[in-house]
Amino acid sequence: MTENGGAPRLAVFGAGVMGIGIATLAVGRGVPVVLVDVDPARLSTARERLRGELRLAHMTGALPRGGPIGELELADSAVAASGATWVIEAITEVAELKAKVHREIASVVAPGTLRITNTSSIPVDELAGEIPAPESLVGVHFMNPPYLIGTLEVIRGPRSGEPAMSAVRDLLSTLGRKGIEVADGAGFVTSRLLHRMINDAANVVEEGRATVEDVDALMEGCLGHPTGPLRTADLIGIDNLVDSLAVLYERTGDEGCRPSELLLRKVAEGNHGRKTGRGFYEYGVR
Repeated sequence: MTENGGAPRLAVFGAGVMGIGIATLAVGRGVPVVLVDVDPARLSTARERLRGELRLAHMTGALPRGGPIGELELADSAVAASGATWVIEAITEVAELKAKVHREIASVVAPGTLRITNTSSIPVDELAGEIPAPESLVGVHFMNPPYLIGTLEVIRGPRSGEPAMSAVRDLLSTLGRKGIEVADGAGFVTSRLLHRMINDAANVVEEGRATVEDVDALMEGCLGHPTGPLRTADLIGIDNLVDSLAVLYERTGDEGCRPSELLLRKVAEGNHGRKTGRGFYEYGVR
């Protein structure tokens, strides 16, 4: 329960793929959500997109049928998050933009409110140094789609306080997720390992060693990868992947993280994966 006696409420900033996915997970678990985005076009389709994701989650059994559905509120201003129990920022993987949003969030929420950055690669302490009350900031790396993948990374930055960590555990329990705490640093664990592998897979295709299909088939059949790295890239979103690789390359200097020319070309062509209907593979419109 919140301090004012109302039901716990989640605010999600960003109505992109990850924001919609996180909001779907929450409302599907009966948690009221306010979804905030400054893009009118994106916000105008958010409710319909969330309904589609919720139907899919119910069809696949990823979320329980017949349970309570949390109310969804749409907003174009951070002020709408003022009464939230927890706040998740899930905007594009650009540190400056994330810091700006977190300053706005800190200016409207109650002191001590948990503020989460959903990031796949940006160090939490890098953001903490740019915002008020860094002790209330924690990193959580939700996987895509959040309602399907039950395990995620929880990143405790050097300045993250114990009350914030406790609040994260409460939130994840409410959402039915398992969090594994890892140390702060560019890419944490999953992105540092997975994104470099995807980048190498794209380079193998670019060099003409194997086709996209054969790379994935080899990784699935020989090494037990559940979907293959390039099909995974389509699920992540190739544009998001390139942003994360750029963060890793800039902060580590690892040449293996320099985005592949093939990945860059697909982004430039607008072929970002499942969400655009074409990436390494083609997809029908759902």
